[in-house]
Amino acid sequence: MSLAYLLALEAKESAHSDAIWGIHFSPTSHIISVSASGQVHAYDSTSGQLSASAPAHTLGVTSLSVGTDGKKVLYNTIEGLTCLWDIESGEVLGRWESYRRKGEGGPAWSVSLNPSGATYTATGGGGNVTIHSADPPSFGEPQAKLSSGRNKFGMFCKHSPDGNRLALSSETGQIYIFDLASTQLSATYTSHAMAVRSLSWSPDSQLLLSASEDKRMILHDIRGAGGAVASLTGHTSWVLSNDISPDGRLVVSGSADRTAKLWDLTTRTCVSTIQDPCAGEVWGVSWAKRGPSAFVTGGEDGVARVFRAGGA
Repeated sequence: MSLAYLLALEAKESAHSDAIWGIHFSPTSHIISVSASGQVHAYDSTSGQLSASAPAHTLGVTSLSVGTDGKKVLYNTIEGLTCLWDIESGEVLGRWESYRRKGEGGPAWSVSLNPSGATYTATGGGGNVTIHSADPPSFGEPQAKLSSGRNKFGMFCKHSPDGNRLALSSETGQIYIFDLASTQLSATYTSHAMAVRSLSWSPDSQLLLSASEDKRMILHDIRGAGGAVASLTGHTSWVLSNDISPDGRLVVSGSADRTAKLWDLTTRTCVSTIQDPCAGEVWGVSWAKRGPSAFVTGGEDGVARVFRAGGA
């Protein structure tokens, strides 16, 4: 099977001045992107016009997480400043300076907003996870810690869609699954030999797809004994980003090999390759949450690009 996804939109007029490091296609049809330039932009996915921007930061933004309603945006900067931004009002609702909080696991690197919107998680140099309040009056206040048992840099954390679990990846390739009700570690996977840069959950919260610097993506079944059930190979350099489609059938991945690839999760094969969509590394990919099948890429040239299925 081969699938054709065609370039439908380029947000060139209000491009980031440096590489896009994270991107999200929200259910409100906004495309939200963060970059090495410290900019946080929201684009209209139909016109490509810039619709809103959060206050710019002097250092790059390393992590992006968007609420299920698409209205709240959580992001984190290189030095560990975590912010909650309301797209509709344009107001920054909360700021948490993790780099000033000694004894709390070090500055945050990756953050994830709980689907409930009440809390968020953060990981970084300490290798563990801290659960923080996402309520604006108490934003950032620590509520609990999740221990991986290893002092390895936390690269990426992400909640399952049902909000019951959290996945954490490390610089040495381990993946940890936490049960959030008990705050206990429920599984550890050692599927990769190098850092895991991105994690994506299936819509039913039963499968987890990891993307690594070892050029592979590994599909894990987290039910019961679980573990790795498939390896997706084809990229020739680090896999930097990935996302499972809303119907659970397809995966889009972005790589340092300057390609974005589409994969069929049933056959576990690559069904399409888009050459150099970002004039360099493809740091971020995200599926549209509703409407015709489409995904967005962001990367080295700072331009968000939307690709739609042929005939959509």
